Amino acid sequence: MVVSRDKNPTAQETFLQMAQAAGLRGRLLVTIGLLILVRLGIFIPVPGIDRAAFQQGLETSGLGNLIGFLDIFAGGGISALGIFALGILPYINASIILQLLTAALPSLENLQKNEGEAGRRKISQITRWVALVWGVIQSLGIALFINSAGYAESSGPIFVIQTMLALTAGSMFVMWVGEVITERGIGNGASLLIFLSIVSTLPRSLGQTVDLAQAGDRSLVGGIIILLLVFLAMIVGIVFVQEGTRRIPIISARRQVGRRLYLEKSSYLPLRLNQGGVMPIIFASAVLFLPASLLQFFPNNELLGRIINNYLSPGSWVYVVVYLTLILFFSYFYASLVVNPVDLAQNLKKMGSSVPGIRPGKATSEYIERVLNRLTFLGAIFLGMVAIIPTAVESATNVTTFRGLGATSLLILVGVAIDTAKQIQTYVISQRYEGMVKQ
Repeated sequence: MVVSRDKNPTAQETFLQMAQAAGLRGRLLVTIGLLILVRLGIFIPVPGIDRAAFQQGLETSGLGNLIGFLDIFAGGGISALGIFALGILPYINASIILQLLTAALPSLENLQKNEGEAGRRKISQITRWVALVWGVIQSLGIALFINSAGYAESSGPIFVIQTMLALTAGSMFVMWVGEVITERGIGNGASLLIFLSIVSTLPRSLGQTVDLAQAGDRSLVGGIIILLLVFLAMIVGIVFVQEGTRRIPIISARRQVGRRLYLEKSSYLPLRLNQGGVMPIIFASAVLFLPASLLQFFPNNELLGRIINNYLSPGSWVYVVVYLTLILFFSYFYASLVVNPVDLAQNLKKMGSSVPGIRPGKATSEYIERVLNRLTFLGAIFLGMVAIIPTAVESATNVTTFRGLGATSLLILVGVAIDTAKQIQTYVISQRYEGMVKQ
């Protein structure tokens, strides 16, 4: 996309027009109402489960840290065993599977690139079916784990089927809510649901941190201050990287239409430093949920549980290496989906535009690809730093009340907030121009 230089509205103008625009107010109310509904569903219990025994079992089995990490993305639903326990996770896993298959299968790639809106609707429908299958698998795993561990009030096949249906239905409802927010709300439905889940865990973490500070240990107080400063520095860095772009200058050739001569126009082609935004780290985290899902099917396998808890749990060096590798892979993978250098070069050539000093066509596509690869590598390195630095500081300071937040959630919180703000600003600008046209 070639962007000309334009002036964006200020924050004060944006909030003023948000208050005046009836359409935007409606979208905001729909979004807020649906998010509240999803949050309430977390606390609707799945029937037939002894929750006191389940909580005690988590503490004694060593799965508490793993469940706590998963709860970051489920808003506490897994440990609470609400009907929305799985949340948006099956849909995220299905999206990962479909995006990987789209790059591998020509038929799906043709649907995405050449079939237009109809093709994208077909891919969305396939994603929903895959999410349903994945939700059934995860729900069955949780139901079998609860049944075999003795947490069911009346264990048996009927309990397993009822629990599986309740969790699957809750997950599909959350997926539907995400799509409604995307279509009739302010957009980014799935991202906003993850944002809500993460934010809902912050009060508990902050309360635990305050209690820890009031214990009177000066070393812990110092560690808390250092950790908060690291979080603040990370937030500043995330904003910088999320907003950072490499502007490739574009020159449009002179054109003559009738008797009118259009002179050369200079614009730029913006390439973001982090093309994938929050998606690479979301996808990497979702892939790392798979071992925990596998453990649900084999709850009595001590070897598998020991491997997952010791090597694939947050904080282990194997987990860190796998996490960084996945972030790097998904950064390049998602950048290849977002930006196609060959298509950009062809579009520039059709418009009579070119990059100064670069020949149109193949040379332009190769130049854009080189720039994109360098930017993607830098963005992936930054994502890796966000993933490991806060966790390392937590281990060094022995302040574990924010366990799991810094490694994954911080980037998602800031990234979704920035994307949502831009989405709202887009609605404000479009309504402003519609008002000017009507006048």
